[in-house]
Amino acid sequence: MMTTDNAFKDYPDIISVKQLQEMLHIGKNRARDLLRSNEIPYIKIGYTFKIPKVNVIEFLNRNSIGN
Repeated sequence: MMTTDNAFKDYPDIISVKQLQEMLHIGKNRARDLLRSNEIPYIKIGYTFKIPKVNVIEFLNRNSIGN
């Protein structure tokens, strides 16, 4: 299981959509789909998505094979 102690150490605690794309190796449309469907919870400030890194880790833990 991935934890906040060892996962994505090079990323800040709050990430952007671009950083989410890098972390998951996905495109912009897939990243926005994950956010809009609330599979990865986020905060929206104006037109900007702010994504807590812990939410990305929880998403990966929920959706990893073997869980």
